[in-house]
Amino acid sequence: MGHVYLTRPLGDVVEQFRKQLPDELRTHYTAAAPPTREELVESVSGAEAIVSLVTDRIDAEVLDAAGDQLKVVSNVAVGYDNIDLDAAAERGVLVTNTPGVLDEAVADLTLALILATTRRVAEGDRFIRTGTEWIWSPEGYVGLDVSAGATLGIVGLGRIGMAVAKRAQAFGMNIIATGRRAHDDDARSLGVSPASSLNELLSAADIVSLHCPLTEDTKHLIGAQQLEAMKPGSYLINTARGPLVDEEALADAIDSGHLGGAGLDVHEFEPATNPRLRTLDSVVMLPHIGSAGDVTRNEMASLAFRNVVAVLNGEKPLTPVG
Repeated sequence: MGHVYLTRPLGDVVEQFRKQLPDELRTHYTAAAPPTREELVESVSGAEAIVSLVTDRIDAEVLDAAGDQLKVVSNVAVGYDNIDLDAAAERGVLVTNTPGVLDEAVADLTLALILATTRRVAEGDRFIRTGTEWIWSPEGYVGLDVSAGATLGIVGLGRIGMAVAKRAQAFGMNIIATGRRAHDDDARSLGVSPASSLNELLSAADIVSLHCPLTEDTKHLIGAQQLEAMKPGSYLINTARGPLVDEEALADAIDSGHLGGAGLDVHEFEPATNPRLRTLDSVVMLPHIGSAGDVTRNEMASLAFRNVVAVLNGEKPLTPVG
């Protein structure tokens, strides 16, 4: 009997969609922790659909272990760098993702990281928790005043980048951007100025925020050379994908005093985090929680299941990749 394989529990959404799946199919998953490679390969056997997360590497080995009846891999994420698209296409397996539903949540967290980093919120919190005696000082924990004409550089002005721009406009920030929408009327209405190149953006921005997908071309998009090109005292924010940034080079740039700090929700070798960055007070690090709003996570799971239901019923998926 075929089944829909979930790599992780997805809450009440599973029960909402169980009745919409064909009678001969059943859903099941492992524990709250990600399946090991061995568990994943074993569990997908006979599956007609796989509902995966960004922590699950879905490649030729997994697709072959599932079998020829596999129809769709539905990724509960916008990014799909964890899936071998070529291998899926070769086997006639559709791949879907969950764009759109998490844009606002990720944009909210991006602004939270911008403020936490530039206004030294996390740094101040850590100090207070030490119990050290202190007295207010006009020079204490002074940071970047983002609403006083600071420039935000958005690398990759897609849906999430536009949502970030909307928030930055409300803060009175100047905004420059690269990406496919940087010249659109919608971008202009938010006061976005297109940058002619990444280097132009890096040299002009007080804060650089990354919102592009991870591909072979964008791995280490921000390396030693790009960090050197950034404005002295500026900040790097990454809520996209960890490997966009060479973290050793980032640690060097902050250690040297060239950069003011960084806010990272994603990490180059996730779930491992860079030990040097962990020691730097000017770096705020989060455990990949950009989409972790309760409504958003439910909407992501719901869209993933609606894609599965559509494909298994012989219909076109709602949000196919490619």
